Amino acid sequence: MTQSDILLKHLSTVFDPELGGNIVELGMVKKVDHEGSTVKIDLALTIADCPMRSQIEKEITRKLTLLENVETVEINVVAMDQKDRTAVMEKARKKARENAQPTKIDPRTRVIAIGSGKGGVGKSTLSTNIALGLSKKGFKTGLLDADIWGFSIPRLLGIKGRIEANEDKLMVPFVYDDLKVISTGLITSDEDTALMWRGLMLSKALEQFLTNVEWGDIDYLIIDLPPGTGDIQMALSRLLPQAELIVVTTPQLMAQKVATRVADMAKRSFIPLLGVIENMSYFETNTGDKFNIFGQGGGDALAEQFALPILGKIPISEDTNDIADDGTPLILQEKNTPTKTEIEKLISVIAEKLPPIVDETCTGRLAKVFEELAK
Repeated sequence: MTQSDILLKHLSTVFDPELGGNIVELGMVKKVDHEGSTVKIDLALTIADCPMRSQIEKEITRKLTLLENVETVEINVVAMDQKDRTAVMEKARKKARENAQPTKIDPRTRVIAIGSGKGGVGKSTLSTNIALGLSKKGFKTGLLDADIWGFSIPRLLGIKGRIEANEDKLMVPFVYDDLKVISTGLITSDEDTALMWRGLMLSKALEQFLTNVEWGDIDYLIIDLPPGTGDIQMALSRLLPQAELIVVTTPQLMAQKVATRVADMAKRSFIPLLGVIENMSYFETNTGDKFNIFGQGGGDALAEQFALPILGKIPISEDTNDIADDGTPLILQEKNTPTKTEIEKLISVIAEKLPPIVDETCTGRLAKVFEELAK
């Protein structure tokens, strides 16, 4: 695969939320050149002074600079001619007829998958608190526990109930303090039940959670992935092309080396890497003393290897785990521990780096105009 093909593949993850297509298939990307660490793009918009121009440019820049060999992106915006605009509308109408959206997740939803190379690094805890934190900020958020075998989200949230189906036979997420939650643990009879499923059944379960669940209108979907690089991870890029990945590691060299495989899998599957979280970064006592009980440098090494930002370094602090084990999420604890403080900072960083997609684009408004004229 050529460098141009790789760039186009990543640009195809930038979607027009109103038309439901990506900017490559809609013919908006006219030219892509890669010179050194700079990518130059000719981008055609339906209107040159499109009010959504800034957002589209930012999204393109953000996606491409996630690549390790891209530092700057230069975008030359031109207006589409009549022929191009007609072609865009034809493609939009064709997609509408074919009902191309394969899941119940709207293309406007920000999908953030949380992955790790091995178990025991706190991935599920972080997924739970990130989802709940985004919900607390006022964003409509869903949390999908895709760790089908090793589900732990219900315990982390202290959920005892079970999910049910609506009149359309779609599963209805369990609602925890405005957060929509789906987990295999909310379907089995109890959390001690072992699921003896093979790989194909696992990826099929993920597909069911995306196609047969009434998620509704959500700004963010946080997906807690199982550890490793198996069927679930490979199905993710196929089912949710807008998904982005955060890799969780600990400071240990062994954990960092294993996490490298997850980052490499994402790169090969054209899943954009949003950044790295170093969990259990250090232990901090109630008096402020810090100890690197798991070593140091793992998160920095992983981030440097893939040219990614460190989104946060989350410490362990006294009393935190006992409260969490009782089903109280870390960010809902009354005591302001160092762990809670750093997780809150992490949530703000994620919301800033990946803000919700604005509903209306200029191409979307044109589509609406043509729709009205056709009536």
